[in-house]
Amino acid sequence: MTDNNNWPDSLIPIIEEFSDCFDSMDRYELLFDYAKKHPSPLHSGEWTESNQILGCQSRAHVECSLDEDGNFVMKGGADAQIVQGLMAITAIAVNGLSPVRVSELSPEYANAMGIQSTLTPSRANGFLNMFKRVQEEAVKLS
Repeated sequence: MTDNNNWPDSLIPIIEEFSDCFDSMDRYELLFDYAKKHPSPLHSGEWTESNQILGCQSRAHVECSLDEDGNFVMKGGADAQIVQGLMAITAIAVNGLSPVRVSELSPEYANAMGIQSTLTPSRANGFLNMFKRVQEEAVKLS
C-alpha cells in the first residue's frame, strides 16, 4: 500500500498498479496501455500553438476547461506514447475535481508510481511542464 499523500481517489489504484511493476520496462508498457485509454484526448486537429507544452521533447498539447457542473476537465494529446500515457494518468487524476483542488495537487505521484526516475531528463522536464500548465489553468479557472 502506498502513502496516498492526499492523492485523488482515482489516482491511488494507478499508483499501486505501477508500484507492483518489477522494472522500468513493465512501467513503460503500463504507460503505453494508459495512453490508449486516455479519458479525454485532445486530437491532433485540436493542437494549436496556444495549447502546446513548451519544453517537452515531443509535441504535447493540453487544454483545460470546466464542465457544466464547474468541475475541472483536462484534455491532452501527444505524439509520443510515454507522454500520452502520463497525460492520461494526469487526466484521470484531475478530471472531475474542483479547480482549486487541482491547483493544490503535487506531481509527486510520478515518483510514487516509480516512473519519474525512469524518464529521461527531457521527458521528466516535459512532464513537469505539462503538470505546471495544468495547475496554472486550474488557477485561472478557479
